[in-house]
Amino acid sequence: MPSVCPVVVLISGNGTNLQALIDAASTSSFNIVGVISNNPNAFGLNRATTSSIPTFVINHRDYPDRLSFDHALIDQIDQLNPDLVVLAGFMRILSTEFVNHYPNNILNIHPSLLPKYPGTDTHQRVLQAGDKEHGVSVHFVTEELDGGPIAAQAKIRVEPEDTAESLAEKVHSKEHVIYPQVVSLYASGQLRMNENKAWVGLNQLPETGIELG
Repeated sequence: MPSVCPVVVLISGNGTNLQALIDAASTSSFNIVGVISNNPNAFGLNRATTSSIPTFVINHRDYPDRLSFDHALIDQIDQLNPDLVVLAGFMRILSTEFVNHYPNNILNIHPSLLPKYPGTDTHQRVLQAGDKEHGVSVHFVTEELDGGPIAAQAKIRVEPEDTAESLAEKVHSKEHVIYPQVVSLYASGQLRMNENKAWVGLNQLPETGIELG
């Protein structure tokens, strides 16, 4: 792995986690070599352009099925030749073929303390369950949706007055802290996935990863 790890970020929307990564890159061991969106109107593209990062749009609506879209995505990513693919609010479910094309080299961030609440509407589900704790997880991507080994989590308390909107705001603030930390760990060669487990150095991480933030 080179001294500065080339990273491609996939987005679909506002790009606040992308911005956190852009802000951290100047003092970290990774460099964002491209930002790709499936949504041509994603504001995150503006964030990348402002920081002189190459941007690419591969609109999933232009393709007849998920696999053909993933093939186009793979072709573009391969041209950028990253060591790590980072999903930052990328709202497409990736095919097995895509995941296997970048084995052990895709990270995603999810707004819950996995393995609890994979999928969507996590904040509302936390409230409905009466949980006292909530948070965010950064995990490696495997074929199982939100099911890959967890690299890190950050926790927040759920207060009696919390709503789904207030929980989302709290979780977002944690996301912006821990995602650059995890990407930096990977870029420095400390974090890796092996045999469906997350490792830092010689230490296999617990199922909930390391606690950050």
